[in-house]
Amino acid sequence: MKQGLMSAALAAVVVAGGAGVALAQDCGSVVIASMNWQSAEALASVDKFILENGYGCSADIIVGDTVPTLTSMIEKGQPDVAPEGWVDLLPDVVNGGINDGKIISTGPALSDGAVQGWFIPKYIADANPEIKTIEDALAHPELFPAPEDASKGAVYNGPQGWGGTVVTGQYFKAYGAADKGFVLVDTGSAAGLDGSIAKAYERQEGWMGYYWAPTSILGKYEMVNLEYGVDFDKEEWARCNTVADCTDPKPNAWPKDSVETLVTTAFAERAGAPVMDYFKSRSWSNATVNKLLAWMTDNQATGKEAASYFLKNNEDLWVQWVSPEAAEKVKSALN
Repeated sequence: MKQGLMSAALAAVVVAGGAGVALAQDCGSVVIASMNWQSAEALASVDKFILENGYGCSADIIVGDTVPTLTSMIEKGQPDVAPEGWVDLLPDVVNGGINDGKIISTGPALSDGAVQGWFIPKYIADANPEIKTIEDALAHPELFPAPEDASKGAVYNGPQGWGGTVVTGQYFKAYGAADKGFVLVDTGSAAGLDGSIAKAYERQEGWMGYYWAPTSILGKYEMVNLEYGVDFDKEEWARCNTVADCTDPKPNAWPKDSVETLVTTAFAERAGAPVMDYFKSRSWSNATVNKLLAWMTDNQATGKEAASYFLKNNEDLWVQWVSPEAAEKVKSALN
């Protein structure tokens, strides 16, 4: 999970020159960055398997994190690929690298963007179809009882130090939650936040609070992201929604984080059109990733194991990413 607080619109760049005529087997060796969280580990391993078995590349995975990986790609030309780049963490750096011709965005790794916000369990949403927005939910404190005082409603927050925790505290003020009978619950840690959701689901009780996707928790427990009742205001977001000691926050939408696949221009030119076509097509949804992460957590699986599981159980999706010839090669390698 990454706490990007700015939006960046990155257009995919068309690879020019002689790259388009390169053969698939000419892609040679490729170094893929695997970030240190589950979804990035899984996607890096999916890319490795498909590139090696479908396109004849020799792929290696290295472990990194967003800032050093993307900076190194721009300044040193390595690694070759960042499958899950949270570009909103470094919008100026990434845009500069694209404008300077150092890196290319092949498009979204997450088709619907990374999501943060306030969630409620689907069983609560189904039983109360009138609840669509934060204000709708705050009109029913009885549906979301606080753990220490059931006469009040609760909004569960993340641990201190998270950007989402700050925003949730500000939204609690902006939407007048205290005046509507709610208290803000400090869960203390990521484990505490996860545990509060698991406990609510086990008891089929009400729960409302901060969470994000893609995550294994949302793959295991189906939750509904509440709407905000207003359009996103970038200036208000920067002025007060993200500033903990700002005293007069206004209701606002929560922007989605852009999660892009980035490759170095040198790799794009070396790999050629078939491989680049794969990266331009390869994108999956939060719902798909959530389910895969839940399987990884339940089975304590590695990224390599998750890739094998995904490819064996989601053929209808990944065959759309690759050429027919590559698809047959990948299928054979899975058997």
